[in-house]
Amino acid sequence: PPEEAGAAVAAESSTGTWTTVWTDGLTSLDRYKGRCYHIEPVIGEETQFIAYVAYPLDLFEEGSVTNMFTSIVGNVFGFKALRALRLEDLRIPPAYSKTFEGPPHGIQVERDKLNKYGRPLLGCTIKPKLGLSAKNYGRAVYE
Repeated sequence: PPEEAGAAVAAESSTGTWTTVWTDGLTSLDRYKGRCYHIEPVIGEETQFIAYVAYPLDLFEEGSVTNMFTSIVGNVFGFKALRALRLEDLRIPPAYSKTFEGPPHGIQVERDKLNKYGRPLLGCTIKPKLGLSAKNYGRAVYE
Protein backbone atom coordinates (compact mmCIF):
# COMPACT_ATOMS: atom_id res chain seq x y z
CA PRO A 1 0.00 0.00 0.00
CA PRO A 2 1.20 3.55 -0.73
CA GLU A 3 0.87 4.59 2.93
CA GLU A 4 3.29 1.86 3.99
CA ALA A 5 5.70 2.74 1.18
CA GLY A 6 5.64 6.43 2.17
CA ALA A 7 6.24 5.58 5.82
CA ALA A 8 9.08 3.22 4.85
CA VAL A 9 10.78 5.91 2.74
CA ALA A 10 10.44 8.43 5.59
CA ALA A 11 11.93 5.96 8.06
CA GLU A 12 14.72 4.69 5.79
CA SER A 13 15.81 8.23 4.94
CA SER A 14 15.92 9.30 8.59
CA THR A 15 16.18 6.92 11.55
CA GLY A 16 15.07 3.60 10.12
CA THR A 17 17.05 0.67 8.85
CA TRP A 18 16.16 -2.66 7.30
CA THR A 19 17.23 -4.51 10.45
CA THR A 20 17.12 -4.07 14.21
CA VAL A 21 20.33 -2.62 15.60
CA TRP A 22 21.43 -2.47 19.24
CA THR A 23 21.96 1.31 19.04
CA ASP A 24 18.22 1.93 18.53
CA GLY A 25 17.77 2.08 22.29
CA LEU A 26 20.41 4.78 22.76
CA THR A 27 18.30 7.67 21.50
CA SER A 28 14.73 8.85 21.23
CA LEU A 29 14.13 7.99 17.59
CA ASP A 30 10.82 9.86 17.47
CA ARG A 31 12.70 13.15 17.80
CA TYR A 32 14.59 12.46 14.55
CA LYS A 33 12.09 10.41 12.56
CA GLY A 34 10.97 11.54 9.11
CA ARG A 35 7.22 11.49 8.63
CA CYS A 36 5.15 10.83 5.53
CA TYR A 37 2.28 13.26 6.05
CA HIS A 38 0.41 13.11 2.74
CA ILE A 39 0.03 10.75 -0.22
CA GLU A 40 -1.70 11.45 -3.49
CA PRO A 41 -2.04 9.35 -6.63
CA VAL A 42 -0.29 10.32 -9.86
CA ILE A 43 -3.06 11.08 -12.32
CA GLY A 44 -3.27 8.40 -15.01
CA GLU A 45 -0.82 6.06 -13.24
CA GLU A 46 -2.46 3.34 -11.13
CA THR A 47 0.69 2.24 -9.34
CA GLN A 48 2.41 5.60 -8.84
CA PHE A 49 2.01 7.97 -5.93
CA ILE A 50 3.46 11.21 -4.64
CA ALA A 51 4.50 11.00 -1.00
CA TYR A 52 5.18 14.13 1.03
CA VAL A 53 7.82 13.60 3.69
CA ALA A 54 8.89 16.05 6.40
CA TYR A 55 12.00 15.82 8.53
CA PRO A 56 12.69 17.43 11.90
CA LEU A 57 15.52 19.96 11.73
CA ASP A 58 17.23 18.17 14.62
CA LEU A 59 17.98 15.33 12.21
CA PHE A 60 20.47 17.47 10.29
CA GLU A 61 23.78 19.01 11.28
CA GLU A 62 23.51 22.79 11.15
CA GLY A 63 25.18 24.37 8.15
CA SER A 64 25.92 21.08 6.40
CA VAL A 65 24.44 20.71 2.93
CA THR A 66 26.31 17.40 2.64
CA ASN A 67 24.74 16.00 5.81
CA MET A 68 21.25 17.07 4.75
CA PHE A 69 21.47 15.57 1.25
CA THR A 70 23.15 12.40 2.47
CA SER A 71 20.32 11.89 4.94
CA ILE A 72 17.52 12.58 2.48
CA VAL A 73 18.83 10.96 -0.71
CA GLY A 74 21.45 8.53 0.56
CA ASN A 75 20.61 4.86 0.96
CA VAL A 76 16.89 5.30 0.35
CA PHE A 77 17.36 5.19 -3.43
CA GLY A 78 18.73 1.68 -3.12
CA PHE A 79 15.74 0.67 -0.99
CA LYS A 80 14.66 -2.68 -2.44
CA ALA A 81 11.13 -2.47 -1.05
CA LEU A 82 10.28 -0.02 -3.86
CA ARG A 83 10.54 -0.52 -7.59
CA ALA A 84 11.21 3.16 -8.27
CA LEU A 85 11.75 6.35 -6.32
CA ARG A 86 12.30 9.92 -7.45
CA LEU A 87 12.87 13.16 -5.56
CA GLU A 88 10.80 15.87 -7.24
CA ASP A 89 10.93 18.77 -4.80
CA LEU A 90 12.94 19.80 -1.77
CA ARG A 91 12.01 22.71 0.44
CA ILE A 92 14.45 23.96 3.04
CA PRO A 93 12.96 25.99 5.90
CA PRO A 94 14.47 29.47 6.35
CA ALA A 95 15.50 28.55 9.91
CA TYR A 96 17.77 25.82 8.51
CA SER A 97 19.02 27.66 5.42
CA LYS A 98 20.18 30.50 7.69
CA THR A 99 22.68 28.09 9.27
CA PHE A 100 24.59 27.77 5.97
CA GLU A 101 27.58 30.09 6.03
CA GLY A 102 28.50 29.50 2.42
CA PRO A 103 31.92 28.71 1.05
CA PRO A 104 35.01 30.26 2.67
CA HIS A 105 35.75 32.09 -0.59
CA GLY A 106 34.07 32.72 -3.92
CA ILE A 107 34.16 30.99 -7.28
CA GLN A 108 36.83 33.36 -8.58
CA VAL A 109 39.38 31.95 -6.10
CA GLU A 110 38.61 28.40 -7.32
CA ARG A 111 38.89 29.44 -10.97
CA ASP A 112 42.20 31.19 -10.30
CA LYS A 113 43.60 28.09 -8.52
CA LEU A 114 42.57 25.84 -11.41
CA ASN A 115 43.22 28.39 -14.16
CA LYS A 116 39.80 27.49 -15.62
CA TYR A 117 37.47 30.24 -16.81
CA GLY A 118 34.32 30.58 -18.90
CA ARG A 119 32.95 27.10 -18.25
CA PRO A 120 31.27 25.16 -15.45
CA LEU A 121 33.41 23.45 -12.83
CA LEU A 122 32.22 19.93 -12.09
CA GLY A 123 33.14 17.34 -9.50
CA CYS A 124 32.57 13.63 -9.04
CA THR A 125 33.24 10.73 -6.72
CA ILE A 126 36.19 8.62 -7.81
CA LYS A 127 35.43 4.89 -7.96
CA PRO A 128 36.49 2.79 -6.26
CA LYS A 129 36.23 5.04 -3.21
CA LEU A 130 38.75 2.90 -1.33
CA GLY A 131 41.76 0.80 -2.23
CA LEU A 132 43.61 2.93 -4.77
CA SER A 133 47.22 3.90 -4.13
CA ALA A 134 47.92 7.63 -3.87
CA LYS A 135 49.48 7.52 -7.35
CA ASN A 136 46.49 5.77 -8.95
CA TYR A 137 44.03 7.97 -7.09
CA GLY A 138 45.87 10.99 -8.50
CA ARG A 139 45.69 9.51 -12.00
CA ALA A 140 41.95 8.94 -11.66
CA VAL A 141 41.40 12.50 -10.41
CA TYR A 142 43.49 13.90 -13.25
CA GLU A 143 41.51 11.96 -15.87
